[in-house]
Amino acid sequence: MSIYVGNLSYDVTQEDLTKVFADYGTVTRVQLPIDRESGRPRGFGFVEMETEDAEEAAISELDGARWMGRVLKVNKAKPREEGGSRTSNSRGSYNRRESSRSY
Repeated sequence: MSIYVGNLSYDVTQEDLTKVFADYGTVTRVQLPIDRESGRPRGFGFVEMETEDAEEAAISELDGARWMGRVLKVNKAKPREEGGSRTSNSRGSYNRRESSRSY
């Protein structure tokens, strides 16, 4: 399982997040997605911890906490959606709706 951490400062580092989450258990992985155009962090990240109990404790304590001048949004990460299928479904749905109308 992975933890989503939102509303992060653009100055945050993987080491910063590791230190904060280490108070609740062993951190096994930290990801900070980078914006392709600007090369800056995107303002959110993902943290994986060794146990589910540690993850739940971190979520409970850190969601809504103020850190580095921001109020954190911390929750269980949702599975990633495939970008291509969502786009084609939207277009397909739109085309079917339009073609079923009578004018």
